[in-house]
Amino acid sequence: QVQLVESGGGLVQAGGSLRLSCAASGRAFANYPMGWFRQAPGKEREFVSAITWNTYYTDSVKGRFTISRDNAKNTVYLQMNSLKPEDTAVYYCAAGGKYSSGSYYPNYWGQGTQVTVSS
Repeated sequence: QVQLVESGGGLVQAGGSLRLSCAASGRAFANYPMGWFRQAPGKEREFVSAITWNTYYTDSVKGRFTISRDNAKNTVYLQMNSLKPEDTAVYYCAAGGKYSSGSYYPNYWGQGTQVTVSS
């Protein structure tokens, strides 16, 4: 059974930083995409970033967020700098599936971790 467990969320002031981690268990994802989505209150879940052999970001986080992975630990990270109040959301880890033509279609989801950025 695949499990994705996120950690690292919390409350931070605007301009601050957080680092999210997502540890996967139940299968290895070294040869598959991993990534992050987020859902703000009253909004649909949206793609944030993905990593295959390349990295991909939604425009609103480019230059501020950095995705990375440690295949030995089956873990993906999201370093978030220069955080803004509009980054406030539940952040979901995703794994497996495929990244194609600018869209990520994961097979597995984490339970989510809250990120709140105060102004």
